[in-house]
Amino acid sequence: MDTITLKTPTEPILSQAEKTKLKTENALELFRCGLNCAQSVVSVFAHDLKFNREQALHATAGFGGGMGRLQDTCGAVTGAFMVIGIFNAQKVSDNSELKEQSNLMIRGFCEKFEEKHLTTYCRSLLRCDINSLTGKEFFNENNLRERVCEKCVADSIVILDEILTSEE
Repeated sequence: MDTITLKTPTEPILSQAEKTKLKTENALELFRCGLNCAQSVVSVFAHDLKFNREQALHATAGFGGGMGRLQDTCGAVTGAFMVIGIFNAQKVSDNSELKEQSNLMIRGFCEKFEEKHLTTYCRSLLRCDINSLTGKEFFNENNLRERVCEKCVADSIVILDEILTSEE
């Protein structure tokens, strides 16, 4: 896997909005360089949440295109779910409490994502089947990677930062 250097803050104190903007820019750069949507979302939280970025990239490798290109739940969304789980695991040691807290936050994330996109399903977001020849052509001709997928990645970062910050 190619090494991609993420932008890091040069000023010691950044506002939350500036941190979110930096994470969003980094995630989009990673996505444009070939990481899938889930990898792009998860990787930009590695530093803040102190988890191994390389292992996270490996774990999320099959989550692009709505999980294994099944076009089910959007990869940016599933990446966000993973970040929520990691975040909560650092706060809660009891597994039952970890699951409950994560489930609550995931439902909140989905509400906010659906307010912006109406759905969390990749096929509905893209309005095509990326596994068919005509769907791939439609995807490419309409620049959906940039017009839809990048927006899902960016919105996932913004929503995640909002949720995680409110829980700190």
